[in-house]
Amino acid sequence: MATKPTLSTEQVTAAMDAMLASAKADAPNEPVAMAIVDAGGELVAYLTMDNLRIFSRRHAVRKAYTAAVMGQDSGAHAARLAEQGRGIADLGDPRFTHGQGGLVIMQDGVILGGIGVGGYPSGQRDEDLSRVGLNAMNA
Repeated sequence: MATKPTLSTEQVTAAMDAMLASAKADAPNEPVAMAIVDAGGELVAYLTMDNLRIFSRRHAVRKAYTAAVMGQDSGAHAARLAEQGRGIADLGDPRFTHGQGGLVIMQDGVILGGIGVGGYPSGQRDEDLSRVGLNAMNA
């Protein structure tokens, strides 16, 4: 019977711990939300810092979901759609987002899930924090 790799508890915990530590150290007064989803886009881990507005909380999950389901980092996916003259709404899934900050989690060419951050003033900073989590998973 064939099996495919999945996210382990250890990987998810390492990613969330690394992202929280980095967010607290780099910008403790700028709260963020962090989310990890599996390959089907289902939430496996979520954490929000105190005093974060609801949009950013939801956006972290949407970024992770978009990366996992589309198999492409959320910002790159939005750029690809724009090049085609299309918008995120054209895809018909209200859980997709055009926001930068969601990264695909892959192992040996297989999509394991997505990781997303929402809350910083720039999508690049969200993506940078997502990358901290992704790197912790692969350490």
